[in-house]
Amino acid sequence: MVSASASKEDPLEDQWMVKGPPRNAKWWYSTFHIVTAMVGAGVLSLPYAMAYLGWGPGTMVMVLSWCITLNQMWQMIQLHECVPGVRFDRYYDLAQHAFGPKLGPWIVLPQQLIVQVGCNIVYMVTGGKCLKKFMEITCTNCTRLRQSYWICIFGSTHFLLSQLPNFNSVSGVSLAAAIMSLSYSAIAWVGCLSKGRIENVSYGYKKTSGADYMFRVFNALGQISFAYAGHAVVLEIQATVPSTPEKPSKVPMWKGAVWAYFVNAICYFPVALIGYWAFGQDVADNVLVGLERPSWLIAAANLMVVIHVIGSYQVFAMPVFDLLEKTMVKKFNFPPGILLRILVRSIYVAFTLFVGVTFPFFGDLLGFFGGFGFAPTSYFLPSIIWLVIKKPRRFSISWFINWVCIYVGAFIMLASTIGGFRNIIADSSSYEFYS
Repeated sequence: MVSASASKEDPLEDQWMVKGPPRNAKWWYSTFHIVTAMVGAGVLSLPYAMAYLGWGPGTMVMVLSWCITLNQMWQMIQLHECVPGVRFDRYYDLAQHAFGPKLGPWIVLPQQLIVQVGCNIVYMVTGGKCLKKFMEITCTNCTRLRQSYWICIFGSTHFLLSQLPNFNSVSGVSLAAAIMSLSYSAIAWVGCLSKGRIENVSYGYKKTSGADYMFRVFNALGQISFAYAGHAVVLEIQATVPSTPEKPSKVPMWKGAVWAYFVNAICYFPVALIGYWAFGQDVADNVLVGLERPSWLIAAANLMVVIHVIGSYQVFAMPVFDLLEKTMVKKFNFPPGILLRILVRSIYVAFTLFVGVTFPFFGDLLGFFGGFGFAPTSYFLPSIIWLVIKKPRRFSISWFINWVCIYVGAFIMLASTIGGFRNIIADSSSYEFYS
């Protein structure tokens, strides 16, 4: 099997863009990579999304999103080796095969970069906020630092971790992150359950103007779509799994994906439903913020979030690093090596850190990025590619399901992008930058 993007003239002989990535990953590697990529900051905002959608619509959107994105992941896994003897190691490699070498990257690459860079920015904010919360709980007499400082402290760890070369090298970090995501999700819903419903809890829709409420509902759709953002890196993950004609990579990869979605379900649904049950319409955009007792457990949960988003940042950043380094060598004749890695990756980490410090609107960022980038890559772009490559019979089950996914995904993309952008503007008017 060869990589679709392999090139003998490429000087980066030590990089996976020539020979392909190291293909020695086990099926469970894909499980915790997908869990790390998907079960992240978004799970803590699901009760907040439920507060605007309500019990019925909120639960329906959660279930529908889980089913649609699982189907989309299955299709991507099948398409990874849809051409005999060729492996599409990147999302845009598959897009080039589907739409042509010129049009393909323009359709997929901007959306994929929005997902990956957007996740990294949001994880900077999440990591800093949770680190701040952890220190405030564990050290009540310590001098209180600005949130911006905590985001910078969190971001500083990535200047070192970003020097790890590829997906396999961050497998240990990713495994720890996956365990942390399962743990803090359990703490979140168990904490809400033990706390019980707050006094005078209300499950009615939030009281606001009609226009504002509509935009907040749109933003809630984006927050839910953000929670299913792992598809942007699924082909890169599958590229590390060995494959032969007798044992194609799609078999172990699908096994890993099913287990990842099982973990996804036991994280997402209890947090969303029990968190909303406990706080109703007064739930915060990060459900852990509303939990104060027992303090040691809440502190531990916040520290687990910090560890998790450290791993998640690296999982989403690795394909970006690969693309940037490839561009620097091919377009600007920059010599490959350690200097290139240090320069490119440090600048990227600094950029995401700067944007995260400047725009720390957690819930609104989830909604905006969820609609603008994550909805296409997770909800309907795989369906479009499937229709182009596989050409299912008109009005067949496969044809019908994919068109439903396209229409639902397109609506979520438009609605949540508008809602998230509007809410960022509205909330920024009352925010003191770098406070």
